[in-house]
Amino acid sequence: MAGYVALTKPRIIELLLVTTVPTMFVAEQGVPGVWLMVATVLGGTFAAGGANAINMVVDRDIDALMERTKDRPLVTGVMTARNALVFAVALELVAFAWLVAFVNLLSAVLAVSATLFYVFVYTLWLKRTSTQNIVIGGVAGAAPVLIGWSAVTNSLDWAPVVLFLVIFYWTPPHFWALAIKYRDDYAKADVPMLPVVASLETTARRIILYTVVLVALTVVFAPVADMGAIYLASALILGAVFGAFALAVRRDPSERNAMRLFTYSITYVTLLFGAIVVDVVV
Repeated sequence: MAGYVALTKPRIIELLLVTTVPTMFVAEQGVPGVWLMVATVLGGTFAAGGANAINMVVDRDIDALMERTKDRPLVTGVMTARNALVFAVALELVAFAWLVAFVNLLSAVLAVSATLFYVFVYTLWLKRTSTQNIVIGGVAGAAPVLIGWSAVTNSLDWAPVVLFLVIFYWTPPHFWALAIKYRDDYAKADVPMLPVVASLETTARRIILYTVVLVALTVVFAPVADMGAIYLASALILGAVFGAFALAVRRDPSERNAMRLFTYSITYVTLLFGAIVVDVVV
């Protein structure tokens, strides 16, 4: 059981759901129904878990080569690749049926579309062939905000699109910081993450560029979604701290500074979306 749970990458799912529920508050302009939030979170969990499990099936060869991933269940032989794939596809079918039944068709289609993009565009194509792998692959990770919005409104609007772009531009600095620490791992597995194929100085410059766009988008979100002073002040302060950590990596692209940025990037998303909830409720 622990192996099958590990296939779903629970820590990544937690981060995805952190962006889903606050978006529902903005869409509702208040507190959404408890059952709707529960149903959306469960459906999103099934979809993301299935996508992550398929990713592990496909990447089991390179996972065996990397120190960071050598203990994953398909590497250690907890279950067969066939059983893992059956489990993953079953989760996707459950996710689609659940969201159609208890949320709406649009949310179900968005969730499964994100899975298809993650599997076919990122995992099977870009991850092993392009330095833009994590950039374009970020589309899948940004999808939960669209799902959260559509769960409430059964439609899409500019506000969730801007939030989608926030997560899209947050993903590269977040992941490149981690990749700086594990660049030897990625090199061993022949995965062209940016810190592997470019200098650390180039990677740090890219991190700065994406951070600037990220913070700008969080400010743009305020008027687009009619957010108040609590959110805007939080976005500016949190963005300034993000920029400070990014500049530290630019000055000294050491593993220590990179991991400080990586760790803060998770805190950043959590606090930013928490500020969205507080702003809407207050």
